[in-house]
Amino acid sequence: MRFGLIAGNGQFPLLALQAARQAGDEAVAFGIREEASERIEELAARTHWISLGQLGKLIDLCRQEGITQIMMAGQVKHGQIFSRIRPDWKLVKVLASLASQNTDSLIGGVIRALEAEGIQLVDSTLLLKTMLAGEGVQTRRKPSKEERADLDYGRRIAAALSQVDVGQSVAVCERACIALEAMEGTDAMLRRAASLVEGRAICLVKGSRRRRHLLFDVPVLGLASIPVLEETRTTAIAVDTGRTLLLEKREFLRELDRIGVTLVGEPPSDVAPVAGISG
Repeated sequence: MRFGLIAGNGQFPLLALQAARQAGDEAVAFGIREEASERIEELAARTHWISLGQLGKLIDLCRQEGITQIMMAGQVKHGQIFSRIRPDWKLVKVLASLASQNTDSLIGGVIRALEAEGIQLVDSTLLLKTMLAGEGVQTRRKPSKEERADLDYGRRIAAALSQVDVGQSVAVCERACIALEAMEGTDAMLRRAASLVEGRAICLVKGSRRRRHLLFDVPVLGLASIPVLEETRTTAIAVDTGRTLLLEKREFLRELDRIGVTLVGEPPSDVAPVAGISG
């Protein structure tokens, strides 16, 4: 298999490239200069560096490499998209075609521009299926009765949140919604929630926005999450089964056991299509 990989930050692109190498696939990395680790150069067959907004350069490089399939792996901070992006002419035309410029609309427009050039965006979890969350309790400890009530309440909030293009995470304490994720990301949301509950325990719910696809913005947890979970006294987590990546899954679950956090995989709520993106 030969494909391109647009690399954002974090372990996700590194693990995906490592999995591609182990499978004997040829992965050409397109590193986002403002986000990606230079370590992608050690794992990819070849690496090209692009800046946010250089859609035309990405398309030209794909043509040069003969790439017709590409995946997105790793986070691009939403704040970066709106504060540092300097669109080239190709992206300017995409932006001009959008009714709104939220994340889903923007990436949907990029997908359509790539498809028009014969480049298909593929499932971003394709190489890491074994790291998707399973169903049921994934840790040694089960949620307490109180945590279960908080997680159930949080999932109802997350289901409502999924109908609009904002963050994927909800922080709950004693059946009250303490914080909703926006552009700041899950870690910052948890810290904000912790500042409001005066040392009480928090439950975290991560949803998957009711999408039929796993093309981009897949919910992710991993070893990098552990310090923040400890710091914020987050004691229970609910995620969507088969739609949330638990990076370095075995080690991550072992660390959750060490700090006493329970994690539960729940079947996703009914999914709805994202405007402009086929299921």
